[in-house]
Amino acid sequence: MEISGKVALVTGSSRGIGCEIARQLASRGARVAVHFLTDREAARETLDSLDGGPHAVFGADVADADSVRDLVEGVVREMGGIDILVNNAAIFEAHPIPEADYAGWREAWSRTITTNLIGPANLSFLAARAMMERGGGRVVNVSSRGAFRGEPDTPAYGASKAALNAMSQSMAQALAPHGVFFYVVAPGFVETDMAASVLNGPKGDSIRSQSPLGRVAEPEEVARIVAFLALEAPDFMTGAIVDVNGASYLRS
Repeated sequence: MEISGKVALVTGSSRGIGCEIARQLASRGARVAVHFLTDREAARETLDSLDGGPHAVFGADVADADSVRDLVEGVVREMGGIDILVNNAAIFEAHPIPEADYAGWREAWSRTITTNLIGPANLSFLAARAMMERGGGRVVNVSSRGAFRGEPDTPAYGASKAALNAMSQSMAQALAPHGVFFYVVAPGFVETDMAASVLNGPKGDSIRSQSPLGRVAEPEEVARIVAFLALEAPDFMTGAIVDVNGASYLRS
């Protein structure tokens, strides 16, 4: 894939894994559409840290279908198209059954599925249509080891990521004839703001000990794999799910 000048939309790229993904893609010659939900200042900081360009910042709520449409149309209009989509934006809300009430349970499921699954599905549809007009493109979805091992305190999160995997593989089969390829990265815990409350809490040491490396991933480690899939991976890898969890969970 010719990299220089390709336009990459990275959702949730104002911080954490998304910020590192944006940096990795920019360092390899892509033009990045930095996406944020509420923190425009953090998105501008990400933008200022990127090599090359020109890059741009876009605000949108991935849980809102109209906002998603406006986001894709805005990137296409301002940057000339979309060649790469990285669906990284997600939420992680605890709702353990012994503690949650029914209203909180339903709200957690609704927010999580809408943000982590329906949002990426809508973005994938709209971006894929734009990519087809340009002769093809790539979508990389950021999933989780929780899709395979379960998430007892955040079951909606685990379910959303398992569904994201299935959606990605369905799209891979549907769109390969059109030159649009889908890949998935499934990290374990990563040292980010979203995971900080868990990693800094009483379960932190036990989580780190799940890996024989005795730690969790750094955002840059996950970002490097995403960048490889977005820019360099063979087309024949379409539909692949790549584990990046430090051997904390193995499947075969």
